[in-house]
Amino acid sequence: MEPGNNTQIPEFLLLGLSEGPELQPLIFGLFLSMYLITVFGNLLIILAVSAECHLHTPMYFFLSNLSFVDICFTSTTIPKMLENIQTQRKVITYEGCIIQVYFYLLFAGLDNFLLTVMAYDRYVAICHPLQYTVIMNPWVCALLVLVSWVLSSMYSLLQSLMILRLSFCSDLEIHHFFCEITWLIQLACSDPFLNNMVVYFGSVIIGGVPLAGILYSYSKIVFSICGISSAQGQYKAFSTCASHLSVVSLFYCSALGVYLSFTATYRSQASAIVSVMYTVVTPMLNPFIYSLRNKDIKRALKRLFGMETFRKGPFTSG
Repeated sequence: MEPGNNTQIPEFLLLGLSEGPELQPLIFGLFLSMYLITVFGNLLIILAVSAECHLHTPMYFFLSNLSFVDICFTSTTIPKMLENIQTQRKVITYEGCIIQVYFYLLFAGLDNFLLTVMAYDRYVAICHPLQYTVIMNPWVCALLVLVSWVLSSMYSLLQSLMILRLSFCSDLEIHHFFCEITWLIQLACSDPFLNNMVVYFGSVIIGGVPLAGILYSYSKIVFSICGISSAQGQYKAFSTCASHLSVVSLFYCSALGVYLSFTATYRSQASAIVSVMYTVVTPMLNPFIYSLRNKDIKRALKRLFGMETFRKGPFTSG
């Protein structure tokens, strides 16, 4: 196809993780299992938080929002991948690709902002406990989530509109299992300089600024914990943010791995394989991390399934 208007492009080819036909049933089964675990695991977190009045606190409000975003995040890419494997077609329309880019960036950005908001919540709870209920009141919590949605929506819309200005040549093969924006820019025949600048600038705003906020919050938390005289008090303070710190580490380490692998060799499938950690494994593990390390969530889930009587009394934070 000659370079021209991008609206003339019928479809892209998503080559996926492997082109070997013998591996397709294995990949299909593996990703279907991970997707179902992700959806049901995060859905259980949402139901547990909604059903238990003891969990109607800022920390669990943000956690339920994160679980909802993780369900949407994986639903943006995995169902299309499973459909392509099942139908033995590796195509996605131009319009479908743009839509996938928009929602992928939207929910990826929301993950970043919500993790930052949750870090701020832990910072206030540990460093300013007497003012916690005043600072983190319901209106502030709702406003923080709303701002996260607005900023993420604006970012994903900007990036999607920037893709619309590109024209493409005959090479329409994407060595990935979804329409990753950097791959689309690499395939463009038109000058991608402006797109690259917007991507780099957006990465700093959507990724770098939230990460800086998280690091700042935890530096203050660590300093405050070190000021606690008793070892028991230090352990109790640290345990309240251990789950969130584990999720943050997993999320950003996997995202950094994707970026480094793509920078090293964008024409190989290495970046697609590494990105599985970021797009699939991390959302799948989040419910396990929070439920296994949090007594409130575990007891709420037991009550949800009728495995615990109401004689236990009030929950204790874990």
